[in-house]
Amino acid sequence: METRRLGRLGHQSSVLIYGAAALGAADQDTADASIQEALDAGLNHFDVAADYGDAELRLGPRMPEIRDRIFLATKTGRRTFEEAWSEINRSLERLQTDHVDLIQMHAVCDLENLDLVTGKGGSLEAAIRAKDEGMVRAIGITGHTAQAPSVHTEGLRRFDFDSVLTPLNYKLSTDPQYAADYAALVAAVKASDAALMTIKMIARRNWQDGEQKAYDTWYRPFDEQRYVTAATAWLLNGHPEITGLATAGETRLLRQMVVAERERADLTPEAAASILEEVQDYASPFVDMPI
Repeated sequence: METRRLGRLGHQSSVLIYGAAALGAADQDTADASIQEALDAGLNHFDVAADYGDAELRLGPRMPEIRDRIFLATKTGRRTFEEAWSEINRSLERLQTDHVDLIQMHAVCDLENLDLVTGKGGSLEAAIRAKDEGMVRAIGITGHTAQAPSVHTEGLRRFDFDSVLTPLNYKLSTDPQYAADYAALVAAVKASDAALMTIKMIARRNWQDGEQKAYDTWYRPFDEQRYVTAATAWLLNGHPEITGLATAGETRLLRQMVVAERERADLTPEAAASILEEVQDYASPFVDMPI
């Protein structure tokens, strides 16, 4: 699997980042099988969060064996120093490790939350203390709304985050405002040599009222290999600034994303876009979010 430099952190990360939200409601056997599938495919960057149900607990038992083989990132969604400090310590216990490579300020999707994170007594202060004490090696910021790129650009102005995790897919790129906000974020990331990672690459649309949800994702994902491959090719082949993309929060979709990464080589971003244009119900997932 291709690897890319994770900004100034220097780690050569697999372009597919294991999205451990997929383990939030999984039993240990399912989790172990999925983790091994990812390792066998060449994924060396795992991304989890304290808010992902039991995901940290499912990853923890594998850490004694694989900790030195992977880049391990988690997130805190708490907004005060005290709450975040407690949660970071709890995450280390659940993950059965004495440090993580990256702690991320989770779901910073608007300026109000950015103010809480970066303000006096905010969770960023807890992350800085954790870094000073060797519990984390780097600090990042994440978000998942249509406003996330502009909020993350402002976040980089306020603090020198080591990484940004923000949404991007072909449909979002066709919105002029979103495209402009994303371009500004790319400029800010490049100026600071931060890592830029993305989410929601295979999001197709929101689930419709009354529709049976076939996957654990809060949005309806692409699950046809043709479209998963096209979405992957559009993103990775057309956006060299991206260091990696998070796999969907569903263990059953991991294999298709691994296949897509392997098959994308001969598909130009333009050809991939043409394939995605075939999809009649392709829409931004940020229409009716559950948070």
